[in-house]
Amino acid sequence: MSFNRKPASSITPPDSATRELNDHHEPPIPPTATNPFDYWATKLPSVWVVPVSGAIAGAVSGIVSCPLDVIKTKLQAQGGFQARQGGPELATTAYRGVQGTAATIWKEDGVRGLYRGLGPMLLGYIPTWAIYLTVYNKTQAYFRTKTDNWFLANIYASLCGGACSTMATNPIWVVKTRLMSQSSSRAKGTTSRPPWQYHGTVDAIRNMYRAEGIKPFYSGLTPAMLGLTHVAIQFPLYEVFKKEFTGLGSRKENEADKAHHFYGIAFAVFLSKICASTATYPHEVVRTRLQTQQRSLPSQYVEKAGDHGRPPGDLPPKRVIKGLQYRGTIETCKAILAEEGWRGFYAGLGTNLIRAVPSAMTTIITFEYLKKTLFQLQEDSRVRLDAAGKSIV
Repeated sequence: MSFNRKPASSITPPDSATRELNDHHEPPIPPTATNPFDYWATKLPSVWVVPVSGAIAGAVSGIVSCPLDVIKTKLQAQGGFQARQGGPELATTAYRGVQGTAATIWKEDGVRGLYRGLGPMLLGYIPTWAIYLTVYNKTQAYFRTKTDNWFLANIYASLCGGACSTMATNPIWVVKTRLMSQSSSRAKGTTSRPPWQYHGTVDAIRNMYRAEGIKPFYSGLTPAMLGLTHVAIQFPLYEVFKKEFTGLGSRKENEADKAHHFYGIAFAVFLSKICASTATYPHEVVRTRLQTQQRSLPSQYVEKAGDHGRPPGDLPPKRVIKGLQYRGTIETCKAILAEEGWRGFYAGLGTNLIRAVPSAMTTIITFEYLKKTLFQLQEDSRVRLDAAGKSIV
C-alpha cells in the first residue's frame, strides 16, 4: 500500500463543450473514469484539504477506538467514586482489568455499553483533529522560517495546535467522559459507580448545566493543558521517525521509497505514540477524575451535618456537595497519591496503550493518505483541464 496512488479523476465536460472544442480543432479532454469523490475533491478549495482530511481521520479513529476508550475511562474514573471517610457509601471496585471490565460492560449493557459516549466522542474527535492538524501545519511552516532548528519548530507547532484544539473542545470531552464512566441503570450492588445516569448526549448536557452550571464543562482544563506535553513529544518524534523511515522531506522521492511509505509512517506513529503516552499518562487520570466529579448529588447521596451519610428526605435533589473530593490539579494529585499510591496515576495504562496506539495509527495514516490523495486529485484535474485550455472555476 502506498500514499502515492493516483486514483483516476477528472471533470468530464458536457457534450456541447466537447463538440465546441472539436469544432475549434483543439484536443478534447481525455476520457477518464469519474466518480462523486473525484468530482468533490477537485471542487474542494485547497485551504480546506487539511481540515477535511483531519476531520474524516478523527471520525474513523473514534469509531475504531470507542470500545477501548470506554474501558479505559471506567478504569481511570472508578477510584474517584470509591467510598470516602464520613461520606456516602459508594462501595468497592467494580472493574478489574481490561478483560474483566469488558465482560462487566457486556453483561450489563451489551454492545451499546461498549459504544456509550460515541456521539460526543465523534463530536469531539472531528473538530479536535480538524483544528489541531490545521493549526499544526500552518504554524509548523511559520516557525520553520523563524528558527533553524526544525525539531524545535515542530514542538512549537504541536503546542499551538494542541492549545487551540483543547480549549475549543474541552466541554465535549467532559460530556463524553461522563457518559463513558456511568454504569448501566440495571447494574446491581453498591460498587464504585458514578452517582448520575444520563440518557444520551443532549440529556447529559441539559442535566449537567441544570445541576452544576457552566463550570463542570471546563473541569479538567488545567491538566488537559498540561497534557500538551503529550503532543509536544508525539508529533516532533513522529516527524523524526517519519523522516528516518521514509526519507520524506530529506531527499527526492523515488519509486522504491513510495512503496514503503505506508509501513514507515505506521511504524513512526507506533513508536512516537508509545513514548508520548507512557511519559504523560498521569495527567489523563487527573483530568478524568476532575471531569467525573459531580458538584451536586441526588438527595440520597447528600450528606447532612450529623447524618453521617444517611439520605435526608427533606433536601431537594439539587444540592452542592459540602466537600469536593478533588479541588484543583495539585490537590487531586495529592489525593490520588494518598489514597491509591503511585499506581493510581497509571490506572488503565495498559488499556490506554492498546487503545491509543491503534487509534493514533488510524488517525495519522488516514490523514496522510487523504491529504495526499486530495492534493493529487486536484493537481491531476488542473493538468487535464490546462491541457484542454480550461481552468477550474
